[in-house]
Amino acid sequence: MKQLFILFFIIVSCNSNQTSKTFDFTTIFEKSEGTQTATYQETIEFYTNLAEAYPEISIQAIGETDSGHPLHIVTYNPEKQFDFEQIRKNNRILLINNGIHPGEPDGIDATMLLFRDLAQGSIKSPEHTVLAAIPIYNIGGSLNRNSTSRTNQVGPEEYGFRGNARNYDLNRDFIKNDTKNAKTFAQIFHLVQPDVFIDNHVSNGADYQYTLTHLFTQHNKLGGDLGAFIHNIMMPELERQLEKKSWDITPYVNVFNQVPEAGFSQFMDYPRYSTGYTTLWNTLGMMVETHMLKPYKPRVEGTYELMKIMIDIIEEHGETISQLRTTQFEKHLAQTSYTLDWQIDTTLTSTLSFKGFEGEMIVSEITGAQRLKYDRSKPFTKTVVYKNYFEPSLDVTIPKAYIIPQSWWTVIDLLKQNGIQMEALKADSTITVESYKIANYKTRTQPYEGHYQHYATQLETSTKQIKVYKGDYIISTQQKGMRYLLETLEPQGPDSFFNWNFFDTILQQKEGFSPYVWEDKAKVLLDHNPDFKRAFDEKKSSDEGFSKNWFAQLDWIHKQSEYYEKAHLQYPVYRIIK
Repeated sequence: MKQLFILFFIIVSCNSNQTSKTFDFTTIFEKSEGTQTATYQETIEFYTNLAEAYPEISIQAIGETDSGHPLHIVTYNPEKQFDFEQIRKNNRILLINNGIHPGEPDGIDATMLLFRDLAQGSIKSPEHTVLAAIPIYNIGGSLNRNSTSRTNQVGPEEYGFRGNARNYDLNRDFIKNDTKNAKTFAQIFHLVQPDVFIDNHVSNGADYQYTLTHLFTQHNKLGGDLGAFIHNIMMPELERQLEKKSWDITPYVNVFNQVPEAGFSQFMDYPRYSTGYTTLWNTLGMMVETHMLKPYKPRVEGTYELMKIMIDIIEEHGETISQLRTTQFEKHLAQTSYTLDWQIDTTLTSTLSFKGFEGEMIVSEITGAQRLKYDRSKPFTKTVVYKNYFEPSLDVTIPKAYIIPQSWWTVIDLLKQNGIQMEALKADSTITVESYKIANYKTRTQPYEGHYQHYATQLETSTKQIKVYKGDYIISTQQKGMRYLLETLEPQGPDSFFNWNFFDTILQQKEGFSPYVWEDKAKVLLDHNPDFKRAFDEKKSSDEGFSKNWFAQLDWIHKQSEYYEKAHLQYPVYRIIK
């Protein structure tokens, strides 16, 4: 009997040890008194333990990254429900992204504090806002720790590197998707379908008094009442609430080697950037940009306070946000045209009461040239012109649908990855389409994020009949991903798949001519086509360079003839207008 009692005591003790396991949720940031940031392993262990200790927290590994490690999504929901389809029925969702540039780790530590404090009840839990966070997005960069690559930054003691495991800047990859990270982000984004998105960063470019700056997605580009809401309600409310807590904040100081008081413009977040990408699905997006020259501790604390206030704003305006997003989707589907590119509206500006430091141009002791020098002993508050209104510079008519041949599977895969609905044709047929020929374009002379990107693309448009085949895809624009479709499939879009080199094979002519053979055929063409001959002679007489270039003349004739290949410069995505 005594032996049975001892055995029972051992079993109970073991079970008790398993269920009463305790964790120390003091973060590395706190233990170091604000001088250190958590490593990747420490961060994931922290959230894993938090989820084990508190049923309101979930951590889930999702997808791959270039580093070989999976991305994680951590969710806080006081209702202990982690099915996002169910969550969306009665809640708004805030998605927080951290460590896209791991040398800017402020959000990594601030979000750890935020989730812990919510779980432990030391701050009030929202009633209708669920938080989801990517603890560290650029895992490869986070693992590449050092103390020197952020040349101008004050702390922490060690941090990650900007490039990911393949040296991509992930905040340029949201459209082109060269990395596994970006592909997995799309998976997470479309799983979560957030109402509001925050991407935590650290800024550079100028010196000023602020620890916090904000970079909201450009309100004209977001558009309509939703754009007005982010500009007139969400942004001012965030600024007011932070000011009440003695946290001054200003718009992101978008300057390089010039003093901010000269005035500056809002940053235009095209879809290559995180908030530009999330905007395509009417998500209210912002980047937090703490100031690199402030100590690490207040930068993290400021990021923490900002996220807390954003939760309060979402709570207060949740119903409005939901309604505006729904209405915005409906309005987009009713539009007949869409703006692909923007320029600063010179007729509208805002004014900032800007808190800076006096700066002057002095002679450099190194180069002998003029250099910018700030004097922190001379703070000021001045009225500064802020150019934060943009107007359309390039519009396109929205087609009824696009046709994409199945052979362009790299593009098709990206569309599917982003939830685009499409239908495979069931039989071969001939249809009438609007067709683009690439008339002209420019290309970067230096590599940019793994590409020699095109820009200033010009088109020739025509209507013609094309042969389509069973398995080719027809894609209606009447869907939630309409903006994504237009931004990627219209060649003139700054971040179009054409400009990101997905269609570069059409730019190379595959068949040519041997001059000694073509001379005779070209003469026959000119002799038997008086109009053709007249056009050729006019070009020779009006274009001196052409008249002196025998090969250019033969090439011109070839390109006007039936012998010139139809695939050259033919954009292979077609538009159905009616």
